[in-house]
Amino acid sequence: MIELGTGQSQTAPATGEHVKDVTEATFMQDVVEASQEVPVIVDFWAPWCGPCKTLGPALESAVNAAGGKVKMAKVNVDENQMIAGQMRVQSIPTVYAFFQGQPVDGFQGALPPSEVQAFVDKLAAMAPDADGGLAEAVAAAEEMLAAGAAADAAQTFAAILQEDPQNAPAYGGLVRAYLALDDLDQAEAILNGAPAEISGAAELEAAHAQLELARQAADAGPVAELSAQVEADPANLQARFDLAQALYASGQAQEAVDHLLELFRRDREWNEGAAKQQLFTIFDALKPQDPVVLNGRRRLSSMIFA
Repeated sequence: MIELGTGQSQTAPATGEHVKDVTEATFMQDVVEASQEVPVIVDFWAPWCGPCKTLGPALESAVNAAGGKVKMAKVNVDENQMIAGQMRVQSIPTVYAFFQGQPVDGFQGALPPSEVQAFVDKLAAMAPDADGGLAEAVAAAEEMLAAGAAADAAQTFAAILQEDPQNAPAYGGLVRAYLALDDLDQAEAILNGAPAEISGAAELEAAHAQLELARQAADAGPVAELSAQVEADPANLQARFDLAQALYASGQAQEAVDHLLELFRRDREWNEGAAKQQLFTIFDALKPQDPVVLNGRRRLSSMIFA
């Protein structure tokens, strides 16, 4: 995040059908009025802002992949200082989201691609009938999966993909349905067949992580035996790593993260940084706002930057 200032003007034109450059003269039409139909993301940026050069393209990619369910407006603060002042933009990058004429969400500073995708996905889901009711169908399939009806969920997710082959939530759900059916090969085949346009979507990244963890679970040892090994020799890092895998496989995500963090604390370079990599895999597999993820990321960061 960089404080506002001035720099040499450069051109970074908007790219994609659903992204456009907006000025003070067009802000009302392209943002406020346009948001009556679908959410509009407003990216306040400047040519001299380093983080903007990373965040902007990530937002544009996610917005274009959404296929019109959300739009994006780029505002160069150097050329549109009045609107930046009205929106109280004090540092950049700053992002606001408008829907039905009102700001509904926003953030400051650059975000990792997975969080950018999650931000765009959440907004795209706000527009009523923006996807012809497919969002409701995805929600219904998720309920089936949560209730243990994995086969029915798989059929519903597959039907959604027939209507919208680039529906990332349906792709992720279909993979998870086959994981629940213990058909890991079919889950992997579905992932490999996903369109390139959505290959970086948060749902597919999560599905990749869930598939990797599911394959690990097949080889995970007994929790009780591994726990006894770690208790007898806390410095046995391989046993601690194996225990973390077994704990996650048994549904104990928090306990798995705790052991991986302890392993990282003892030797962050062990097995070429395996603990850190396993932590990231678990974080990717869980929902971004899961308390296990939020707390785990915070604890890991405190160790890295201590």
